[in-house]
Amino acid sequence: MFRVNKPEQSMAQQSSNETIIAQGVKVEGDFHSQGDVVIDGEVSGTIETTQALSIGQSARIKADITSKSAIVAGEVKGNIKASERLELLATSIVEGDVETANLSIASGARVNGKITMGELEKEG
Repeated sequence: MFRVNKPEQSMAQQSSNETIIAQGVKVEGDFHSQGDVVIDGEVSGTIETTQALSIGQSARIKADITSKSAIVAGEVKGNIKASERLELLATSIVEGDVETANLSIASGARVNGKITMGELEKEG
């Protein structure tokens, strides 16, 4: 007999709010999400999420990024706009302009581009 209980339902609801692009997966085109996004693979195009973005150490991104917050451990070739917070870990490589309200850069992280900090204007 199979029963659905509340913890399973809440797990299903949580997992539907997170998108994972695993290592070995390649995505090309415009990517839009309303939930958290975790990328360990390759993405080319644009990435936009209204929530948090996590770019793993194995990730290779060739895209402009827009998110609420982001943590970068991999390689990004493109502009990053994080409305609240951007954290660049020691293994991160960013080639593009960065725009964010709060920025944390670990020792060893590389950034080649213009950095703009402060409260971002809301579009629309």
